[in-house]
Amino acid sequence: MQNFASVRLRRHLRAGRIYRRKDLLTCSNSLDRHLKKLIAEGTLQKLRTGLYYCPRRLEFGAPPPDEHELVKTFLKTDRFVITSPNVYNQLGLGTTQLYNKRVVYNQKRHGTFRLGNRELTFERRVNIPKQLSTEFLLVDVVNQLDGLAEDGDAVLSRVRERAQQLDPRKLSRAVSVDGKQSTQKKFREMLRSADRVVSRRKEP
Repeated sequence: MQNFASVRLRRHLRAGRIYRRKDLLTCSNSLDRHLKKLIAEGTLQKLRTGLYYCPRRLEFGAPPPDEHELVKTFLKTDRFVITSPNVYNQLGLGTTQLYNKRVVYNQKRHGTFRLGNRELTFERRVNIPKQLSTEFLLVDVVNQLDGLAEDGDAVLSRVRERAQQLDPRKLSRAVSVDGKQSTQKKFREMLRSADRVVSRRKEP
């Protein structure tokens, strides 16, 4: 007879799922004791206080939890987007640095948290994009410029050039919705400068 964990709790667990402690309260009359036993035997992994993972058992070992599901369970919402400074390298700005950093834009948490073997940086934002559009990323690279290991002036120069290739309405909206005040100021200065250059080229 298994006396180290309730049968009801075991039946509730599904491989690959992530659970908050409160989600399991109705499955055991001695939850903390049962959780401790299940962790000791490897049925559950403790990711952080109040957060547990039931790993899949595959031929080559247990894969880590799905990143999206991990963040969704931690935040208790799917209103977030996961990104990395590495995506800026896709914009054609000459950035080449690689970063071991995952960033979660969300409306609830701020700070760096370790979830199991992952370390994620959560940044609170009022507006969360549904997708990482080119316009959003161009604004975001200027938002994060001080934290990048790149030549800031060189990046801004290339941002100015890249901005001229985008839909001005979409870019203007991204700047106003997603840009910090300092970023909005930089874009206003860049676009004014670009307009002056265009005007001079049109002069006879």
